Amino acid sequence: MRGFLVSSIGVTCAAALALPLTPPALAATARPVPAAEAARPAPHAGTPATTPTGRRAAEPSAAGSTQSLPLEPLTRDRATPSAPATEQGLPRRAVRHFSLVGVVWDDPDAELHGRVQVRTRTAGTGTWSGWQDVETHNADHAADPDTPERASGRVRGATAPLWVGDSDGVELRVRSESDGSAADSAGPASGARNLPAAPPLPSGLRLELVDPGEDDAAAPGAEEGRRAADALNAENSAATEAAAVNADLAPLGVTEIAALSRAETEQEYLALDVGGLTEQQRQAKPYVGPRPGIVTRRGWGANEGLRESGFRYTKKVKAAFVHHTASGNNYRCSQVPSLIRSIYRYHVKSMGWRDIGYNFLIDKCGKIYEGRAGGVAKPVLGAHTLGFNSNSMGIAVLGSYGATKPSKSAVRAVARLTAWKLGLYRVNPKGKTYLKSAGSNLHRKGKKVRLNVISGHRDGFKTECPGRKLYGKLGSARSKAARYQGR
Repeated sequence: MRGFLVSSIGVTCAAALALPLTPPALAATARPVPAAEAARPAPHAGTPATTPTGRRAAEPSAAGSTQSLPLEPLTRDRATPSAPATEQGLPRRAVRHFSLVGVVWDDPDAELHGRVQVRTRTAGTGTWSGWQDVETHNADHAADPDTPERASGRVRGATAPLWVGDSDGVELRVRSESDGSAADSAGPASGARNLPAAPPLPSGLRLELVDPGEDDAAAPGAEEGRRAADALNAENSAATEAAAVNADLAPLGVTEIAALSRAETEQEYLALDVGGLTEQQRQAKPYVGPRPGIVTRRGWGANEGLRESGFRYTKKVKAAFVHHTASGNNYRCSQVPSLIRSIYRYHVKSMGWRDIGYNFLIDKCGKIYEGRAGGVAKPVLGAHTLGFNSNSMGIAVLGSYGATKPSKSAVRAVARLTAWKLGLYRVNPKGKTYLKSAGSNLHRKGKKVRLNVISGHRDGFKTECPGRKLYGKLGSARSKAARYQGR
């Protein structure tokens, strides 16, 4: 999977000349700006006003927000002007601040056959990036078919998200392409060769611009303050719920679950009694790796009011699927909480999932983060490997690793995390296991599939994930994890 990240009067005037003006229809229906949103720096000239019609309302920026912009036809076939456009997008424009982009569409079962490219303007410098590709093949990261999450009616088709950093301008183009067109365009000219017609683009294409929010929200006004207080009470209740499921590991409200020594982990292993230990298992030396430090959802700033309430579990953890987020490598480790908040918001608000899809996330500095709520030691049902979410966990390494090698720290973190979590369920990281497919493009529904305990996403679904370079490191991760378990 592919992926990538003015204040002066003079610059503002230049932006006004360079960018398209706000359409009159939008300007006429612009809504009042909430106090928290007004606290953000004013957008550059040419910003389209947000309207309640044709786009979802954006939350106050300080708490995180999503701008959802419908795409426009960029080209039409002159011979059949009534036919659907094969290229859609948005001309260059100024928008409110955002840091992550993605494209969504109505039908989650529809595929986008083509290319999505975006350019963004860096806030503060006004510099425009070059065209960046957005990974279009993302349907393989999803809840299993026939599950309540998949059948909720809220789920949409989507590209992978792309982290671009703090930006305030955007330009987008989405081109339909036949499966062979990219390869043919790279080859020699073939004269009158007939190429297959480009398939139609999915309906309801929208550009999602996600602002992860800030640590300190602006002071709200009186009425907004009352609404914010109600929302805060609900969020606090959900936050307490999310923290309580880790109470056996750490005090409520901690931002990081501390690492343990091997001896401490073995004591915890007996106390947790995952799956019910037999007397013989209690007497035997456990093969479980030392618990690594894990940044909690509170630690990365999850707004617990976004997700669906409650938790969903599977029976056990028999395997770990390793992914990459395909969100690009242009992030600093200090930005990771913002990056995860953005992916969380994109998964829930844009794609319609109940929570972030992955059970854990790992950054390129090797830090481990709690993903989907429900408890880091528990068998939380995720939405990461279509067809194989039951009895497994999903670990996403933040970044794109098709052509870029993952850091040694990230690979080591995968090994440390799996040595501990799989060890709790008495599973050998170097072993094999069987999982029953819920249906994928690689394994039919109901088939029992033999897999490595630590597998790549591509082992359960025909996909490039977790990228060729990261997939090539999984053998090393398996060996390290087994050593961490004392095998």
